Amino acid sequence: MIVLMAGLPGTGKTTLARALAGRTGGRVLSKDEFRHALFAPEEIEYSPRQDDFCLQLMMETAGYLLLRNHAKIIFLDGRSFSRRYQIENVIAAADCLHQPWRILECVCADEAIRRRLEADADLGSHPADNRGYPLYLEVKARFETILYPKTVINMDRPLAWCVDRALATLPTAKPNS
Repeated sequence: MIVLMAGLPGTGKTTLARALAGRTGGRVLSKDEFRHALFAPEEIEYSPRQDDFCLQLMMETAGYLLLRNHAKIIFLDGRSFSRRYQIENVIAAADCLHQPWRILECVCADEAIRRRLEADADLGSHPADNRGYPLYLEVKARFETILYPKTVINMDRPLAWCVDRALATLPTAKPNS
């Protein structure tokens, strides 16, 4: 299964993806980690073209892992999936791989996002140098409503609740009761 971790920067996609991978034995493939593994610092663009290229390689990696039974669930992280074509590309690739897909859309309050992004910037703990509140506002302004079936996870709630809510949508995993 391929799970798209959708949502604006700072909503907790990575936190949730890692927790879910830990509970399911799944793998997290991060666009930001792919970008930093592929490109020297001076080559990093944060452009749609480079983002799409990284996602294409992530999908090839997902196919390799899934088809060789190295993973049962792949969590695609590091992209907001703010444009319909981005989601459609993943769905088309999942279909070619004969893999089911799910969309988990992480949301939370603007103030919580601002605090998270500022804390990450202060710590230098995120690999994407362009990640900050201005990017959040930019992506929010152009975010296209996700029209495909999805589960919305309110990341203002405790992480355990969020994990259980997400696990309930994945057929190979069940939440704690």
